[in-house]
Amino acid sequence: MNSVDLAPQELRTLVAVADEGGFSAAAVRLGATQSAVSHAVRGIEGKLGVVLFERGRFGARPTPAGARAVAHARRVLRMLEVLVAETRGTGTRRLAGPLRVAAFRSAALYLLPPVLERLAARHPGIEVTVTVVREIGPGTAGEVAEGRADLGIATFGTSAPIPPELIGDLLLEEPYALVHPAGHPDPRSLPLVDWQENCSSYTRQWWAAQDWIPAATVRAEDDGAVLSMVGSGLGMAIMPALSLTEVPPGLRITDLGPARPTRRIGYVTTPELAATAAVRALVRELRAHTKPQKPQLSAV
Repeated sequence: MNSVDLAPQELRTLVAVADEGGFSAAAVRLGATQSAVSHAVRGIEGKLGVVLFERGRFGARPTPAGARAVAHARRVLRMLEVLVAETRGTGTRRLAGPLRVAAFRSAALYLLPPVLERLAARHPGIEVTVTVVREIGPGTAGEVAEGRADLGIATFGTSAPIPPELIGDLLLEEPYALVHPAGHPDPRSLPLVDWQENCSSYTRQWWAAQDWIPAATVRAEDDGAVLSMVGSGLGMAIMPALSLTEVPPGLRITDLGPARPTRRIGYVTTPELAATAAVRALVRELRAHTKPQKPQLSAV
């Protein structure tokens, strides 16, 4: 197979066209002309021997091959940034540069803050950005696979498997519990309040075996909205421990017993980023924060 050389600017062009959805917008972003961007993409397609974008009045959309190429381009460009940062830091203990993290809502709110606080104390030069991603479909792992994040806090064992090209490890296994208005004589008789991200959990198999759990009659945007609705007396909910870190007054958490379902949470990254100093530092802090802890539920 003949080797193909793609320059960093060509990779940036692919990413810009995909992100902006067209050649004209990509040209503005790159400080080039529309014709120059179009010519560059045709040149890249010629080198690779495959069509990367569908053109039309809608703009430019990546083909399946194009989406794959763009994901690789993002990851290669990110490694070039790492090359500069880590080369300049050789011989020093100072870690510096950006670190992009994708996390679902409850992890971003309750798991990451103490971890990032410790990371900042040890390595103030690392600039962390956290993007909250709904854990539906590709979810946080998809952000990493597509090159948009360096590390993702992901749920394991769901209907959306982790892409095989990623690596990672389990951080914690948290139990589900019943949350309901305090003082209700029979909380299991209440309507079920749920949210879409919860539906992807493999614990649905457990739920299906419980004849007391009705079909959800109220659906919310996220777990925070679920707690608000339960607090307003609209029903009860079955939620994982992280989502129950801060429960509004007037609610009670009831343990579901020894056979209760759990949710497995871990981190994912790419093999190349796993070897970088900033990702290694974050993983150390994540493990230090989660490994000694055993998931517990306390009644509220």
